[in-house]
Amino acid sequence: MELFGILIALPILLLIALYFLLPLIAIIDILNSKFEGNDNILMALIVVFIPFGAIIYFFIAPSRKKRN
Repeated sequence: MELFGILIALPILLLIALYFLLPLIAIIDILNSKFEGNDNILMALIVVFIPFGAIIYFFIAPSRKKRN
């Protein structure tokens, strides 16, 4: 019975960890990347203020970054 509780808790703990780690990774990526104009501010606002904004950022950002 205790194994069942662990199997239920593990995915929940992983989702909580991702909920906090993805925005942190996204903010670090924003700080290290070059965007055109004020896109870096826009991207940071998306990540900080929109729920699951980090996931949105990872889909939008590659097309908005400056290429060398």
